[in-house]
Amino acid sequence: MSFISTGVEYGLHCLLYLANPSGVREASVRDLAEMQGVSVDYAAKLFTRLSKAGIVSATEGVRGGFALARAPEHITVQDVVDAIDGDKRLFDCREIRSQCALFEGEAPAWATRGTCSIHAVMQTAERSMRAELEKHTLADLASRAHSKAPASHAHHVVEWFTDRAANRRSDRA
Repeated sequence: MSFISTGVEYGLHCLLYLANPSGVREASVRDLAEMQGVSVDYAAKLFTRLSKAGIVSATEGVRGGFALARAPEHITVQDVVDAIDGDKRLFDCREIRSQCALFEGEAPAWATRGTCSIHAVMQTAERSMRAELEKHTLADLASRAHSKAPASHAHHVVEWFTDRAANRRSDRA
């Protein structure tokens, strides 16, 4: 089982379409889901969580959709992880050190004194991981993704989302 869910990966990829300066400013959850190849229900759950966390804002109606609620420079990868996965711990110490068969059900004080050395290592690793995820923003990720793609890709993305939105509006008229 991964510490960080697949939902975070899909959420970040969807958010990149909204974070790219030459990209899409607003998109429906249906279009974002289709672009990523995930179910609309799954994407809707992700965007509900992102909305509750203040990362995206929703607009209602035919022209409605989701947009970033704040600048991509102010949304960290850790913000997205927390929004989608919650604040789950990397490691849950079970105090196994007190269960040694030699202790016959009564662990001596020396065996359980202080923080478990294994737990201490895991806490340090978690702090390091969270600090690293705090360093990276949606703007950073969008810039990296944009720099890899051919110049025409951003135009094709915008065109695809624009056409989808226009067709949705004409279908309801």
